[in-house]
Amino acid sequence: MDINDYLITEDGQIAAIAAAARRVAVLGIKPETHRSQPAHYVPAYLAGVGIEIIPIPVYYPDVTELLGFPVVRDLRSITGRVDIVDVFRRSEDIDDHVEDLIALKPDTVWFQSGIRNDAAARRLAAAGIQVIQDRCLMVEHRSAQF
Repeated sequence: MDINDYLITEDGQIAAIAAAARRVAVLGIKPETHRSQPAHYVPAYLAGVGIEIIPIPVYYPDVTELLGFPVVRDLRSITGRVDIVDVFRRSEDIDDHVEDLIALKPDTVWFQSGIRNDAAARRLAAAGIQVIQDRCLMVEHRSAQF
């Protein structure tokens, strides 16, 4: 496959990926005290529809559980298959996570709305990982259900 085949932009393909997700790691998740922010309410929605969440807060060192799931402190600590890593990090901070994302080898890395890093996306795609940029997983999952 060509690297561009892993850079997902087609609406139907995005909807299918969102609908098929069963296990989602959320990099940059925020705790309940930030419930009005997407980094909390998007994974809360996903958990509410039965998707297993692997919370990876970048900050909040005292938090041990989020949304009823045990916190994992870094991508390399995750065991088992991951359908999507949903990224809530500033675009310029994504480069710090690319090597760990490649090592984890999820099916898809999903940069949330407003997040885009073309260089990181190309590196992930070259490693055989699908990448979706600047789209909301919650919105896409909801729209895929209808």
